[in-house]
Amino acid sequence: MHAARAKSRSPGAILLPITLLALSCAPASDDAPGAAATAATADDVLRTADPYARGYTDGDFPRVQELAPGVYSYEQLRSAGDERFTTVSMFVVTEEGVLVADGQGSPEETRRMVETIAGITDRPIAHVIVCSDHGDHTAGNSEFPADARFYAHPTSRAVLQAAADSPIRPADAAPVVVPTHLVESRETLHLGGREIQLLFLGRAHTGGDLVVYLPAEKILFMSEAYLNRVFPAMRSAYPTEWVAMIEAAQAMDVDTYVPGHGFVDPPAVLAEELETYRQAVVQVIAETTRLHTAGLTLEEAVAQADFGALEDWSLRASQAPRAIGRIYMELNGELPGP
Repeated sequence: MHAARAKSRSPGAILLPITLLALSCAPASDDAPGAAATAATADDVLRTADPYARGYTDGDFPRVQELAPGVYSYEQLRSAGDERFTTVSMFVVTEEGVLVADGQGSPEETRRMVETIAGITDRPIAHVIVCSDHGDHTAGNSEFPADARFYAHPTSRAVLQAAADSPIRPADAAPVVVPTHLVESRETLHLGGREIQLLFLGRAHTGGDLVVYLPAEKILFMSEAYLNRVFPAMRSAYPTEWVAMIEAAQAMDVDTYVPGHGFVDPPAVLAEELETYRQAVVQVIAETTRLHTAGLTLEEAVAQADFGALEDWSLRASQAPRAIGRIYMELNGELPGP
C-alpha cells in the first residue's frame, strides 16, 4: 500500500484515515493522496472482496484505518481454499484502555494485531468483545492480555465453552478463552468519557451475534452479520432472522457500518453495500425456497441453484451449498428455537 505506515512493532501494519481509502482497483498513490480522495466518488470503488482484483498484494496487510478519533478498523487477509479475503476487527482507544471488537483467526494473527495496537497507543487492551464465536474471529483470543475482560452473548459463550471442553481438541491447540461477562440484549460501557454499546439485535450469522455501537461517532461494527461482497455464509445461521437483524441495524442512527469480512470502504459505500448484502441474503433464501417448494432434494438444489449476480461473489463455491442446506433446515423446521 502506498500510504504512510503506522508507528507499530508489526512491520506490515498500515495506518490511514478513512478518507484516504483506496477508491479504485489500485491503492492510492503517495504522490497526491488528498487529490485522489477528493476526486473519488462511490462509483469509483470496485465492489469486490477480492484484494487482488482491487490491486492489493499480501504485503499491503494488515490495513488499519482511523474511522473517527481513536476508533480504528483492522483488516487482515485470510484464506479459504484458493481464495483470499479480509477478516475485519475494530478497536477503540480510550483513556481507560482499549476495547477490541473481534480478534483474528490464529494466535499469530491476533498477536500481530495486539502489536499493531501497541504501536498506536500505550493504553492496555482491557475489553474484548466476542461478536462472532467462529474460529476466524476467536482462535487467537489467548493472545490478548490475561486480565482483559471478555464479553459474549450466552449463545456464543456456550459455543466457546463446548469447544474448550471438547474431548477431541488437540492437546497442542491454543487455549479457548471462554468469556466471563454475558450480554443478553444490551450493555453500555463508559470508558474514558466515551460511550460504547454492546447490542444483540437478533440471531443472524451465528445465533449469538453481538454488534458494537458508538452513538457519538455513529459507527456500528457488525462483525459477521455483514459480509461485504462475500457470499452469505450460513453454516450456523438463522437465515430469515438474519434479514430482520440487518434491517434493525439499518434503522439505527449510523453513518459507518463496519463489516466482519470484506473491505472497509467509505461510509456511503458501506451503507450501500449493507443494503446490497441484505438483498443478497433475501435472494439466497428466495432461490432456495423456490427449489425446496419444487420438491428438489438438497443435493439437487445445490446442483441447480442459480444466484444470478451473486455467482461472482467471493466464496460462492464453498458457501452456497452450506447456505442451501441451512435454509432447507429452516424450511423444514429443524433449526433450534430462540
